[in-house]
Amino acid sequence: MSSVMPQPDQDVILACTVSRDVQNFDLLIEDMESALGESWGDLGFAEALAFFGQAEAENMEFIALAMDDADEENMPLLTDIIVQAKQRGLKVILIAEDVTPSALHSLLRQGADEFVPYPLPEGELAEAIERIRTPAPAPEAASTSTLTSGAQKDGAVIVVHGLAGGTGATTLAVNLAWELANAQPTGGPSVCLLDLDLQFGSVSTFLDLPRREIVYEMLSDTEGMDEEIFGQALLNYEDKLQVLTAPSDMLPLDLLTSEDIGRVLDIARNQFDYVIVDMPSTLVQWSEVVLTSAHVYFAMLELDMRSAQNTLRFKRALQSEDLPIEKLRYVMNRAPKFTDISAKGRVKRMAESLAISIDIQLPDGGKPITQANDHGKPLATSAPKSPLRKEIAKLAASIHSLRDSDVAAA
Repeated sequence: MSSVMPQPDQDVILACTVSRDVQNFDLLIEDMESALGESWGDLGFAEALAFFGQAEAENMEFIALAMDDADEENMPLLTDIIVQAKQRGLKVILIAEDVTPSALHSLLRQGADEFVPYPLPEGELAEAIERIRTPAPAPEAASTSTLTSGAQKDGAVIVVHGLAGGTGATTLAVNLAWELANAQPTGGPSVCLLDLDLQFGSVSTFLDLPRREIVYEMLSDTEGMDEEIFGQALLNYEDKLQVLTAPSDMLPLDLLTSEDIGRVLDIARNQFDYVIVDMPSTLVQWSEVVLTSAHVYFAMLELDMRSAQNTLRFKRALQSEDLPIEKLRYVMNRAPKFTDISAKGRVKRMAESLAISIDIQLPDGGKPITQANDHGKPLATSAPKSPLRKEIAKLAASIHSLRDSDVAAA
């Protein structure tokens, strides 16, 4: 590690850690040495602002601003450090331990380029450094949406929530949205697909769409959001489906409040006939507002013990908060074939033991499903004869017919 005031025969300083005491972040020291050798220095909070203007800082690329909960009382100083660093063209990697979401949110909004939790995951700092050193890609050609100011469509909110990893929630959300968007040969319903899995959301991958910084910018200031800003954050897929991808960076799930999500859902419902929401598997503080807003809430599970245990815990969590569990519709993915009597019996016993009704059973689509997702195409395009695609199409047709009936009755 280089000293703050390097001697002429020392390596050029390419980066500095900035912290109250870097010894509190021993893993950061190891990772900085691994990534930069001796070409980095260490600064205290008060020293950083003065050092930015010195000749030794001319070749710096970035700072690693490390903080924990004890540093939240110094938020104005930390904010100033980020602002000054950005003004001098430095990238900022924010490393935080036990910091409240509001403090983290505030610092990210000031211009921090990367966020890495502490203790540092293996290789995460090196990856963050690589990302900030990689030139930003040229603006993508994908078109955004122009929305109608003052529209009041009162669209139906359909939520998909995987109760365990790999249960096919995103596959259902993406393909249900696409089937609804094509529910009529002409003049089909308007559909918006929202990826609210802020960390591992893969809707963009399944539709081969770019992740964009504007999504984070919109979500970080929903109070100032209007139809124009929301439309700019959406991407147009094949001129039939509007998509809000997950942000380009991995963000804490509690970075958003219930009010933030409520505003997003309200404006989406006003603009579209259907709003499909792909949820993270984790329950967060804003899960309640999504469940309350939903017309139907699909809970995805499989025929295994982890799904059974998670379903039971999920039900108990909602019941303990007196939330409307009657909106839940349980979906069994990779359900057994009709001729597999033994497995069919297991599904029945599972439902009875959990005191739930498994309303929808989706077949195992096999490798074509994975291939379709990897290629970024809906099943209707890449595997139209897949039994899974056919079942999702039936589900979409059923939902659309019900909505048509409701509209006609109104």
